[in-house]
Amino acid sequence: MKLEEFLKRVRGMPLVDAENLLAGVANPAGIKVQLSRWRKSGKLIRLKNNIYLLSENFRKVDIYEPYIACVLKQPSYISLQKAFEYHGLIPEGVPVYTCVTTKRPEKIATPIGTFDYRHIKNSLFWGYVSLTVNKQPAFIASPEKALLDFFYLNGLRIDDGYLEEMRLQNFRKINFTKLIEYAGKFQSPGILKVAQIIKRYAAKRRKEEKYL
Repeated sequence: MKLEEFLKRVRGMPLVDAENLLAGVANPAGIKVQLSRWRKSGKLIRLKNNIYLLSENFRKVDIYEPYIACVLKQPSYISLQKAFEYHGLIPEGVPVYTCVTTKRPEKIATPIGTFDYRHIKNSLFWGYVSLTVNKQPAFIASPEKALLDFFYLNGLRIDDGYLEEMRLQNFRKINFTKLIEYAGKFQSPGILKVAQIIKRYAAKRRKEEKYL
């Protein structure tokens, strides 16, 4: 396959999935060789086995990193600190896309960013919403689920001091009824306690801010 023909097929795509590209092709081995050459010459960027991104010079579609995060390992959704950033629950940006998956944990470093996948059991894979940018769908935890995922997966002891260190903010974005309801679905006394402490801490902070 010549480069012109290849670009005609994939230029409108945000990512190049080699498995789909090779399906039904008469000479898949030859195309694999071409993909390797285009990668070495900088025309393709390898993100993971069989997943590529066109170099910026050849792209027609702006990439949406949350979409890439959810494609590199499926099923997965963005959670923990990256979801905190998205929802404005913390003041700083987070360089690593931390995601939750029912598959094995893995950290994938790519030229466009690092994607860290944390394992969670099937019964806790919920509490996320779908977002679409440039026709690229991604999944991200709600503020409530992101908080609970964070403490569940890290096994941290929570108190007001730790929440202060986290620099949590914008508590109006948290539905505390939903937070307690979600915590109950974990069927863990520890996670229910986490939700209750966060709720009390937020109420205290709102009261303090009222008198500033």
